[in-house]
Amino acid sequence: MAQMYYDKDANPALITDRRVAIIGYGSQGHAHALNLLDSGVPVRVGLREGSASADKARASGLEVSSVADAVRWADLVMLLVPDTTAPTLWREQVAPNLQPGSAVAFAHGFNIRFGLIEPDPSVDVIMIAPKGPGHLLRRTYEEGGGIPSLIAVANDASGRAHDTALAYAWAIGSTRAGVLDTTFAEETETDLFGEQVVLCGGLSQLVRAGFDTLVEAGYQPESAYFECLHELKLIVDLLYEHGLSGMWFSVSETAEYGGLTRGPRIVNDETRAEMRRVLDEIRSGAFASELVDEIAAGRPRFEALRREAREAQIEQVGRDLRAMMPFLASATKLDQVSGG
Repeated sequence: MAQMYYDKDANPALITDRRVAIIGYGSQGHAHALNLLDSGVPVRVGLREGSASADKARASGLEVSSVADAVRWADLVMLLVPDTTAPTLWREQVAPNLQPGSAVAFAHGFNIRFGLIEPDPSVDVIMIAPKGPGHLLRRTYEEGGGIPSLIAVANDASGRAHDTALAYAWAIGSTRAGVLDTTFAEETETDLFGEQVVLCGGLSQLVRAGFDTLVEAGYQPESAYFECLHELKLIVDLLYEHGLSGMWFSVSETAEYGGLTRGPRIVNDETRAEMRRVLDEIRSGAFASELVDEIAAGRPRFEALRREAREAQIEQVGRDLRAMMPFLASATKLDQVSGG
């Protein structure tokens, strides 16, 4: 059984006595910065010139400066910018201004695992990866709780890197829920695999394929949407709260028997073989290289795939149906912003 760390295992002084620069103020950035501030940690947010997030951060009581100034001020720098923009930011603004003996932190291991960022051996390199979105990290902290985090050490120049990572996890509220040791490689590879094969890629394709199959067979698109997408939340909630066995216990015998007998025909040996191929691409670095090359080329394939996804029939039907559901007010706002 893996060891879990909680509040009693952390030394808060290892973070409250440091100056922490949060680089980026998106979903994770705002939550880390505000939770750290409320835990008594000196915090400064580093943003590019003209960032639309600067006023939001200042309105929340945070000090804001340029990325370079924030890095020069800090002795612990947490990079919370997209994986694809972090290497350039690192080379141009972070590395040249990093103070001797500092610590560099990440919430995802991608750039360290694939060698896109290579900090000097004289600095600690740590990871604190909350297992949830930023708004949940912030909300649970304010409610007196927290969400679990993974921590890892890639370089321990100070001899206290692990303890510093645990103290940081304490400051964002994660030791209230539980913190687990990992490595940069394990976190990165499992995270990418989960996103591509199950949580985002696999799930979205399964939903679309089910919807398309029903519509092509002559069923109403609205009925297909409810069956293949809308009801998914009910099942996911059961999985989240009770696991697979709890989900099977909660659904009807018809659903249970049908799922147990037909599910393996959908996720079959061929599907599992493809999963292994995807994992091989992640572990070899082929996916990382493909992503870097795609971004460098101006995202032509990426943007085409985005457009195709937004224009799919299931999305058009979903927008109309969600607009009729007043209890989904926050979701319809997202539809208006994203067009999805």
